[in-house]
Amino acid sequence: MTRKDSIAARFDMAQHYEQAARIQRIAATELARRIAAAMSPHAPRRILEIGCGTGFLTRELRRLFPQAYITATDIAPGMLQRLARSMPDDAQLVLHRMDGEAPDLTGPFDLICSSLAMQWFADRKAALAALGRLLAPGGHMALATLCAGSFHQWRAAYDAVGRTCPMADYPPCTTLQAEWPDCGAGLWEDAEIIDTPASPLAFVRELRAIGATHTDSSPTDGLRRVLAAAGEGDAPFAVSYHVAYGQFDRAPWPGVFVTGTDTDVGKTVSSAALVRAWNAAYWKPLQSGTDDAPSDSMSLRHLTGPDATRLYPPAASFGASLSPEDAARQADTRIDPDLITLPDHDPAAGPVVVEGAGGVFVPIAPDYLMIDLMARLALPVVLVARSTLGTINHTLLSLAALRARGLRVAGVILNGPLEPVGREAIIRHGQVRILAQFPPITPMGPDAVAQLAALLPPWRDIMQS
Repeated sequence: MTRKDSIAARFDMAQHYEQAARIQRIAATELARRIAAAMSPHAPRRILEIGCGTGFLTRELRRLFPQAYITATDIAPGMLQRLARSMPDDAQLVLHRMDGEAPDLTGPFDLICSSLAMQWFADRKAALAALGRLLAPGGHMALATLCAGSFHQWRAAYDAVGRTCPMADYPPCTTLQAEWPDCGAGLWEDAEIIDTPASPLAFVRELRAIGATHTDSSPTDGLRRVLAAAGEGDAPFAVSYHVAYGQFDRAPWPGVFVTGTDTDVGKTVSSAALVRAWNAAYWKPLQSGTDDAPSDSMSLRHLTGPDATRLYPPAASFGASLSPEDAARQADTRIDPDLITLPDHDPAAGPVVVEGAGGVFVPIAPDYLMIDLMARLALPVVLVARSTLGTINHTLLSLAALRARGLRVAGVILNGPLEPVGREAIIRHGQVRILAQFPPITPMGPDAVAQLAALLPPWRDIMQS
């Protein structure tokens, strides 16, 4: 019997799963709450659920999205049969036996989700990459899995009697974070759930009742001694479940988001060089300062020369040279972030270079910053920085902010005179690639941009990195 057969067989035998799976119900309810917040106001039309079990999450999904087509999958046919009995008249529900690590569906899906199934995966990174390919552009993935710290009381009981706990070692969120697919941006958060079974023996029996007893380690003897050690003391027996909740967005189309460590660091010139190097389209979602200078879109049209590619119009444009929020306020209006709509771009037509305004924390609207827009678009980020004194601190702070939101950094462009000490410090401490060092060139025009574009790596290199 293979490992997967063993896992499926044990869950198939779990006849009392619904009654014993308290933590699974709690985790599924919380994951559904997070999905509802992430998907608002755009309800998904096609949903794929991995490891549906008896349907804790499936039923929540149907309540949240009554019009959606849901494909619920599980490796255990017995679980699918129980779900079929609990949702017998749902014409928009398809049940499909499938190993979540080797999906055999074509997609695309607007939402892919899974609650407490991924801890059984043998190769999470490969599985997430496969699932990411099934997401529609702009699609969302929401996952819950056990992570480091789970069952530490039970593990301590094994340690107390000199035995090795056969439970799996679950990964920390930092490990999970490094395993997201490259097609978007995602973030994991750890939440602890405390369960209080009636006794250590009841805990073991409940694991058996839900079928969660497969182990890749050799079982150890001495369970009676472990139970006794776990039950020692006056405090009630408790078990910690550390659940990692992951939210991932696939980028709506191929491209990069260009931001800076500050204003006037060379974002527009860098964007023009990227457009020229990759034959890319260009979009500046929010433009301000047009009273004092030509818009960045007009500047880019000039800098990229007569072969300029598609230039998508901004969602909003303001005259004052202020942050978008303040420029809008000066114009007696305000920006609604939900109305910053994406260009109708054909992914087959190549990448899009999206240029932000100012740095990562520039305000767009109350409680909405530039980094919030970047997270929504989920594009890899190109950070533009000066090469001169002070750049190390500004660049490392910006990199830390981007990564704290789960954004992938494609690399850094340094503008200004060659300064190798600062460059090496950014590479070393920022763990980032320097895409190019742009020297000062005057006058700045199409010929200069062509010279800078020649210093950049090709688009395929960015996609494969």
